[in-house]
Amino acid sequence: MPVEPARRVVIAPDSFKGSASATEAAAALAAGWRSRRPGDEVVELPVADGGEGTLDVFAATVPGAARRPVRVTGPDGRAHDGAWLALPDGVAVVELARVSGLPLMAAPDPLGAQSVGLGEALAAALASGAREILVALGGSASTDGGSGALAALGARFLDARGATLPTGGGALVELATVDVSGLPSRPPGGVRCLVDVAAPLLGRTGAAAVFGPQKGAGPAEVARLDAGLRRLAELLGGEPAAPGAGAAGGTAYGLAAAWGAQLVSGVQTIIEVAGLPLALDRADWLITGEGRFDRTSLDGKVVGGMLGLARRGGVPVLIVAGQLDAPRPAGVLADVALATLAGGADAAMADPRRWLRLAGAELATYATDG
Repeated sequence: MPVEPARRVVIAPDSFKGSASATEAAAALAAGWRSRRPGDEVVELPVADGGEGTLDVFAATVPGAARRPVRVTGPDGRAHDGAWLALPDGVAVVELARVSGLPLMAAPDPLGAQSVGLGEALAAALASGAREILVALGGSASTDGGSGALAALGARFLDARGATLPTGGGALVELATVDVSGLPSRPPGGVRCLVDVAAPLLGRTGAAAVFGPQKGAGPAEVARLDAGLRRLAELLGGEPAAPGAGAAGGTAYGLAAAWGAQLVSGVQTIIEVAGLPLALDRADWLITGEGRFDRTSLDGKVVGGMLGLARRGGVPVLIVAGQLDAPRPAGVLADVALATLAGGADAAMADPRRWLRLAGAELATYATDG
């Protein structure tokens, strides 16, 4: 009986939100694959789209990356232990979700939540001598247009009496003056904001209307937040209609308009910095996936980014998802839903690593027999 030749498989999933991080998902899928094909070269490269989990992905994929602790003001004003990541080439990675994220709130406060902690983490990265900063936006607790972060960096937001405005998106309707003269210079390599949404800052598809309800905002609060962001845009200028300006409660807009940050695709930047094109260069298979695969998965998300990369390199793709809610895309040879394996979504989420291991084993069987 002929011996199956060893193959190279790259396992590059997003997180399965609410159940497994990208790193945990990659490890479980790899274990399942190795149980059926122990002789293969299996490369685990967790990926993110620029939101939650970005710091962990860079830590896992960039050799020499080092976490730097930082004490910050959380989105509800309480002190919080955060961290940013120093890469060996002088690039600093700051993840908003870790310092100003919704899970850090004791209770949602859509009008009062602020992004001060992000600014404090950015200041720490600057003080370390970072030559470039990547800001992962996503999972924010606030809709303050990044005003809290900018204030922590040295900007001043004043009301009509010349008094400092309280933090939080709800206060921006009273904004009369913005003074950005106290902001530090950008690092030599600039600041790139990694965005995973195309929302503009304002209006029916903007930061307040689309994401405010996820942070506890009712209709009246959404209207107030949108009016505050509009007032901020009147004073700061910039490009509030730019795709991605509404990311992280408008923080993308604020950092771009006031500090000259660039808005870039999160997943494409992570693919580049993590060296995924080189990793796929000799691959026989790519496994990617996420918690829910649907029609939005191909638009700025991990699965879409990895699928495009694999197509350019002619690498066959296998997809794993908690749930499959869209047809299989061209170039994907097989897919597995954890909910189907487990007999339901709740069962899959109760023990995701078990079902991810089984999914990895199933895909390895397909690669052998398919």
